[in-house]
Amino acid sequence: MDITEIITDLVFQLALIIFAARFFGKIAVRFGIPSVLGELIAGIIIGPFALGGIALPFFPHGLFGVTDSIAGAVSPELYAFSQIASIILLFASGLETDLSLFIKYSVSGGLIGLGGVVISFFFGAACAFFILPLLGIECSGLFDVKCLFLGIMSTATSVGITARILSDKKKMDSPEGVTILAAAVFDDVLGIVLLAVVMGIVSALGTGKTLSGGAIGIIALKAFGIWLLATVAFVLLSKKIARFVRFFGGATDFSIAALGVAFLLAGFFEKEHIAMIIGAYTTGLALSGTDIAPVIQEKIHSLYKFFVPIFFAVTGMSVDVTKLFSQNVLICGGIYTLVAVLAKLLGCGLPALGLGFNLKGGFRIGAGMIPRGEVALIIAGIGLNAKDASGLPIVNQDLFGVVILMTLVTTLVAPPILNVSLSVKGRGTKKEVADAESQIFEWDFNNQELTHLIMDFLHRDLRSEGFYVQMMNITDGICTARRGDTAISLREEGTKIVIETDEKDMGFVKGELYETMLRLEKSMKSLSALKNTAALQYGFACPENRVTNSLTRFLNEKCISCELKGKTKDEILEEMLTLLIQSGNVENREMVMAALKDREAAGSTGLEKGIAIPHTKTNGVTETCVAIGIKKDGVDFDSMDGNPSKIFIMLVSPVDGTNPLMRAMAAFSGALMHEEVRTSLLEAKNPAEVVEILKDSKKI
Repeated sequence: MDITEIITDLVFQLALIIFAARFFGKIAVRFGIPSVLGELIAGIIIGPFALGGIALPFFPHGLFGVTDSIAGAVSPELYAFSQIASIILLFASGLETDLSLFIKYSVSGGLIGLGGVVISFFFGAACAFFILPLLGIECSGLFDVKCLFLGIMSTATSVGITARILSDKKKMDSPEGVTILAAAVFDDVLGIVLLAVVMGIVSALGTGKTLSGGAIGIIALKAFGIWLLATVAFVLLSKKIARFVRFFGGATDFSIAALGVAFLLAGFFEKEHIAMIIGAYTTGLALSGTDIAPVIQEKIHSLYKFFVPIFFAVTGMSVDVTKLFSQNVLICGGIYTLVAVLAKLLGCGLPALGLGFNLKGGFRIGAGMIPRGEVALIIAGIGLNAKDASGLPIVNQDLFGVVILMTLVTTLVAPPILNVSLSVKGRGTKKEVADAESQIFEWDFNNQELTHLIMDFLHRDLRSEGFYVQMMNITDGICTARRGDTAISLREEGTKIVIETDEKDMGFVKGELYETMLRLEKSMKSLSALKNTAALQYGFACPENRVTNSLTRFLNEKCISCELKGKTKDEILEEMLTLLIQSGNVENREMVMAALKDREAAGSTGLEKGIAIPHTKTNGVTETCVAIGIKKDGVDFDSMDGNPSKIFIMLVSPVDGTNPLMRAMAAFSGALMHEEVRTSLLEAKNPAEVVEILKDSKKI
């Protein structure tokens, strides 16, 4: 097979993986399951052991059917893509690790994280020693490299799942929430250290040597030493590394340069026979304490969204479904899963009892540490492709199936367990706990548009103060601002701006908000353009406005009346709103009417030539909707030309999301500026005729 044919196959494979991973990921999220599990299942379904192995035209072995591949079940090219994805994933995980939290809660978080890792590791290794013979796999003892690998995979925690639950329950700042997040930091770091040690042992065993206990200890110390030296050096040099990557340009450029540093250290670790992902994680960990960390997270987000689902899908492709559902794998997988759950409950919950938590709090902490996820799958993939002294994979297909089952089940059972434990009333600590150091400040602007504007001003002002501002979720209006040791969380909740920061920084934030409001007020008072808006208003009365599908897509006969009864402006608005409700998109009539009247108070929506287009944006509707009304004798609507309005188009759309209100207005006004359209509408006898007239207006 020549290089062109190899690349062509890869292109087809990537295309299918992209669509399948996103499709199954969306389905998983819809059912309240993490998308990573959907992506994993997608890989299993389209992989070489399932649909991907079916012969197709031009693909006699199937699209993913691979024979004699050095990368196992997938092609070397696809495996390379997944390895790049794992580096990006662990680099991002390192960036998300809060070093300040690590230090601040080094006692409670450290003991709980250490307990979770140590107990999970030994429980996992002991369980492996028990189940390996059941799977027909030779085991030389508790320190057999296969046992060590299953021990490491048992330590991993996917705290992202837990964090979402804590956030939904508003428990992020609770003693349990803070402790879980801090313990997860230690959990990740210690898990990476153990992986470094075990990979050093694997490398030595790969040479065919028989190692004594002392030799294994020396190898472990060497691997740990390399990791520790690199980590300490990068953390101490983090600010210099940040300055170095800034040399390459703006936010996007220095973020890519930072990823380049991660690849560099990943390659170095691999050369030292330590997994690449450890180097990537170490780079992210070092940069997590710098003020550019949130910016890098934001800028590499698109790369993350592209590559990481590919990694999980490729991991799923390595699962042999015929062995995954075999009796022995299911039994051993069930045993390993049960041990993994108990290990976290005991390993994390018991230390919590000695750190001021009661049984309820200890159980919550243990439950929050149950989910396994990304790291467990990455380690399993490393074991699947690593060889032992006899040249066989450390993790064969049976063991791989056991790990996949454990990851799936722990990720699925943890959320309901944690949800139930958090829903039980009563504190989780033995004594009342004083308020956290962080403070929350809310300010209600009573107007969502103004809230959006103030938030934009705040972002700009904080950037001018040297903060790096990162949008965490653009659609929800959540962002963080960070500079040195100062971290500020800002979010929009309806018409409110909610600010959370350390009490030492709250004075600065309040002052910044006050100055922003004063500047905005001054700008509005000096806006001379508001004194002459007739030219702007005339824009909607322009016959050249494009008549597009924005006009026809909203036409609904249920929302049309050819005989309006109202005799005043307010009566027409009420009658039109009644029509609008027939669209099924109006959730709050009072909210919509209030918004319509506010808009009319700001300036009449009566145009000229007998046309009025009352409109507004409000979250009283779920999506853009239109009502059309005709009153042949007309009503005084404060129109531009002083004449009665006879044709009414009411348009209402939500404040949030993408809703083409202005484009729809332009389309309707463009159609109505033609005299033949207006004449036909005034002569229309029923809603069906109105719809046909407006549809035909596109041809004029």
